[in-house]
Amino acid sequence: MEIITWHDFEKVELRAGTILEAADFPEARKPAYKVKVDFGPFGIKWTSAQITKHYTKEQLIGRQILGVINFPAKQIANFKSEFLLTGFADNKGDIVLASIEQQVPNGSKLI
Repeated sequence: MEIITWHDFEKVELRAGTILEAADFPEARKPAYKVKVDFGPFGIKWTSAQITKHYTKEQLIGRQILGVINFPAKQIANFKSEFLLTGFADNKGDIVLASIEQQVPNGSKLI
């Protein structure tokens, strides 16, 4: 594990957002959804997320998530992913979303 400084941590834009839409992404190599999230003053952004094992598209709508919004966009098949949706791998390697305990304004920064 590499030790970072507080200044390093402050560079990471970990922001709260609300999922507006989730769609199948059949072009992805591994099962994934295309996920549309409202980050408040930072706008609406899309990402690809391999979260199909634990969540249906319907369960995701309205859920508040934590995303890294200051990575460069990444091309995944025919889709441009604009942020990183955060989560943890369970004991099978499937992704469980990092959660926000109580509703916060979209765009709020993790501090």
